[in-house]
Amino acid sequence: MLPLQVIDSFLLNYNVGQALLLVFVLATVGALPLKSRRIIAANVTLFGLVFIMTPQSLAPIHYLFLGIVFLVVGPVLWVTAGR
Repeated sequence: MLPLQVIDSFLLNYNVGQALLLVFVLATVGALPLKSRRIIAANVTLFGLVFIMTPQSLAPIHYLFLGIVFLVVGPVLWVTAGR
């Protein structure tokens, strides 16, 4: 387990939006071997909600717009996923 000082020193250089974007990319890459578009769609939709609910004082406004895009793209991916 990483000490909290290492995590804190990493996060001081970035804002919350950038850290959330990194977690989104890592979660998406982690879900790719499962080859399920429904899991990717759920991931995109969930992170869309997270980006929208992040306070504006912690992340720039463009992460709000990214959340809106994710909330549109996520359900489209879910519907177009094969059974």
